[in-house]
Amino acid sequence: MTLIRPLVAEDLNQLIDLYHDAVISQTQGLYSTTQIEAWATNAARGDAVRSALCNGYGLASCAADDSQRIEAFAVLDPIDRLSLLYCRGRSSRQGRATALLLQLEAHARRQGCAQLRTEASQLSRPLLTRLGWDVQEEEVVLFGGATFLRWRMIKALR
Repeated sequence: MTLIRPLVAEDLNQLIDLYHDAVISQTQGLYSTTQIEAWATNAARGDAVRSALCNGYGLASCAADDSQRIEAFAVLDPIDRLSLLYCRGRSSRQGRATALLLQLEAHARRQGCAQLRTEASQLSRPLLTRLGWDVQEEEVVLFGGATFLRWRMIKALR
């Protein structure tokens, strides 16, 4: 059984490692080597994960045999924006991201949010689409020195 628990400040180093693992292990064929390197090292170089962890509301999906070993995580920052969603390669396609998203949606509803928004990668867009998110627009952004195609998406919560 998978345990889902709130993220805490002490999880930061584990989240940075998980972020790197998720990008390296799951983006081959979707992105160029330059894009993968720029994306994979961003968590360790920048402050995005630390800032989201401190300012947002996040959940961790932990290993069945170890409630401290995080296999996937997701963060709302601010409360109406999915800012981070990452899963270790070894734990992908096990329903962890879906479970995290459903719990974050319920939390956002309780906080009075009528809709969630995000910027989806090629990796996350199919999952979000399956869960009822709609594409609002496509955009090209510069991230870590590389250009990326992504999609602004929303999901109504009511």
